[in-house]
Amino acid sequence: MKTAIATVSIAGDLAEKLSAIAAAGFDGVEIFENDFLAFDRSPKDVGQMVRDHGLEISLFQPFRDFEGMPEPQRSRTFARAERKFDLMQEMGADLVLICSNVSPIALGGIDRAANDLAELGDLAARSGIRIGYEALAWGRFVNDHRDAWEIVRRADHPNVGLILDSFHTLSRKIDPDSIRAIPGDKIFFVQLADAPNFNMDLLYWSRHFRNMPGEGDLDVTGFMRAVAATGYDGVLSLEIFNDQFRGGSPKSIAVDGYRSLLYLMDQVRRTEPGIRIPVPEMPDRVPVAGIEFVEFAADRKEANDLSAMLTTLGFHKAGKHVSKEVELWRQGGINIVINTDPRGFAHASYISHGTNVCDIGLKVADASATVARAETLGAKTFEQPVGPGELKIPAIRALGGSVIHFVDDSKDLSRVWEIEFEPVGQGGATGDAGLIRIDHLAETMNYDEMLTWLLFYRSIFDTEKTAMVDVIDPAGLVRSQAIENDDGSLRITLNGAENRRTLAGHFISEGFGSGVQHIAFETADIFKTVKALQANGFMPLVISPNYYDDLDARFGLEEDFLNDLKNSGILYDRDENGEYFQLYSPTYGEGFFFEIVERRGGYKGYGAANAQFRIAAQKRHFRAKGMPAR
Repeated sequence: MKTAIATVSIAGDLAEKLSAIAAAGFDGVEIFENDFLAFDRSPKDVGQMVRDHGLEISLFQPFRDFEGMPEPQRSRTFARAERKFDLMQEMGADLVLICSNVSPIALGGIDRAANDLAELGDLAARSGIRIGYEALAWGRFVNDHRDAWEIVRRADHPNVGLILDSFHTLSRKIDPDSIRAIPGDKIFFVQLADAPNFNMDLLYWSRHFRNMPGEGDLDVTGFMRAVAATGYDGVLSLEIFNDQFRGGSPKSIAVDGYRSLLYLMDQVRRTEPGIRIPVPEMPDRVPVAGIEFVEFAADRKEANDLSAMLTTLGFHKAGKHVSKEVELWRQGGINIVINTDPRGFAHASYISHGTNVCDIGLKVADASATVARAETLGAKTFEQPVGPGELKIPAIRALGGSVIHFVDDSKDLSRVWEIEFEPVGQGGATGDAGLIRIDHLAETMNYDEMLTWLLFYRSIFDTEKTAMVDVIDPAGLVRSQAIENDDGSLRITLNGAENRRTLAGHFISEGFGSGVQHIAFETADIFKTVKALQANGFMPLVISPNYYDDLDARFGLEEDFLNDLKNSGILYDRDENGEYFQLYSPTYGEGFFFEIVERRGGYKGYGAANAQFRIAAQKRHFRAKGMPAR
């Protein structure tokens, strides 16, 4: 599997781009002409830089407005091409991309275009150069790969072939299966990009909103299946135009790009048998049976505060670690671990971030296979010294500096709690509140990191993404998107903060990084849970009475039911499938909080309509503790 990425896809000068591309594992690079023109080294020097990084120049691009030009412009395009061929020879590049003409003076006609390409093919052959012709989605006469292929076919020149770009095909809603009829040896190069499904001008959409395969809404897998079916076994390259990426970390964007190609081709290999492209073997995407545990890193004082809050939520201390200062708290099928040990990863996490969720445990079918897939996709494995009585539990480094451990039904891992923890008595424990399991985890990050998190989870685990929604914070916008599996045993909401004044932004800035901002517990009867919580001394987040007046206006609720919601501090939502109930704790630390939810019927969402009212209440809670109202 030969991989490449266009230099335009990531930030930095050419030297920075090449370093990041090589470090991510790519085999080659597309030199985007503007990146070369802005660089102050010769073509020969650039070529040597590429090779010094262990890369090859897979493509030089773009050569614009070539075919079908009237004289004298036609002669000038050929002269311009000769100069580019000389430059490419110095650089060590042998393939150039010619994109379909957009010039207002261009002349139409498939035969005219074919004759121009054939003549250019003769010129290119003398320099050892090949020409790849690509249909731009906004090309004046050629904007469909089927027309581009017909031009290449009529040119009938060994040095003239087709370049396919997933965005140009899929943005125009052209059936990618039409690619299957093209001979694989006449496809010289394949460029890949995904994008959110917008309805906008094609050029603007392409120039600003492309993203990595698997991050958007286009059927890049279907496109690549069709390409692979032709027998194509050449370079797979990323050409990404994205304002967000241009301002991001070159290294992280390059890593995302390489992961996206591996993920894409693993899907293609599983659905399009017999392809010639060699794809690294890895286990299939991992089904997750549930969230086995959530682990907090804390010091002893803050652990006492957290334990007190868990107690009012109906949790009881169920175990003490056999060799470390670690406690296990339980309710229903929920395991919460509080780690105050002054050694190891959790302590380092506390030093860096304060009290935080440092580790998540997932229940999977095969823990070792999960790590193997994640490692193939570029994730780093995690290990630390195993203490007396501890198990070696497979784990990877997650995003935001945290860890994900994996347990399965194997002999030892299925008994981790009884092996590693000594049971403790429940004397004096408060009453069980009816919490069953973890409904979802909410992870908060900067908005420009959201696609990285999305790709990380989707490529490793058998999950799908929901539509992105806007969460209105009084201080700005937070973008929210969920990753979930079919049965709801794994739900993770990703919340991208655009500024530090929002509650989500405050959490990131004061906690020194991204991470889990809240945990939502599920109950089968939220009104019974509220009574149990009240008996435990739990104090819910106080919601404005104005919210309930509006709730009645929107849904026409029965008076007794509405009063029960209001008196309990429960937020309510419903859709055509079912109902959703939400109860919140006050914030803990710098914006962490717990949520309790009940789903009735087939409600699939996360109560996004209630978010702004919950956030306003949380900010009032912050103000009550600290800054006075103005």
